[in-house]
Amino acid sequence: MKFGSAKALWLLAEADPALLYPHFDFFVKQLDSPNGVFRWNASRTLACLAPVDSLDRLEPLLDKYLSVIPGPNLIDAANVVGFAWKIARTKPHLADRIARAILGVDEARYKTDECVNVATGHALQSLGRFFDLIEDQRAVVAFARAQLGNTRPATRRKAEEFLKKHAAG
Repeated sequence: MKFGSAKALWLLAEADPALLYPHFDFFVKQLDSPNGVFRWNASRTLACLAPVDSLDRLEPLLDKYLSVIPGPNLIDAANVVGFAWKIARTKPHLADRIARAILGVDEARYKTDECVNVATGHALQSLGRFFDLIEDQRAVVAFARAQLGNTRPATRRKAEEFLKKHAAG
């Protein structure tokens, strides 16, 4: 019941973020929950609240929000990486900070190398969603090019797709 409710709140935040914005602090507290499902849904929900963040509460929280990317928990990192683009699209002045943090998956310490490969695939997809807002696009393209030799076929495909769309030549 509680896990279904956490997911329902995230889906509600996607559909009508203004309804949940008054409860912003509740979701911030969930980022520290010992329960992974609560952390994952909180990170998704907070990103979905970005369009209605009239009090600019996300910016002071951004370092904490992005702090899970280096590891050790892949699923925490994947949820943040997979949703951080929503914050960047809504708050373009944060795009470079978010991009730099996402590029950090390259040096992340997860349980296995394959976990790094999975996070890298999420990173490519997320970066592609706000690439036009990133100042240092060369670093992002270099990151994508480096993934053309990734041992995970799905991540290699994501790198190829990213480069077709975002790298001329």
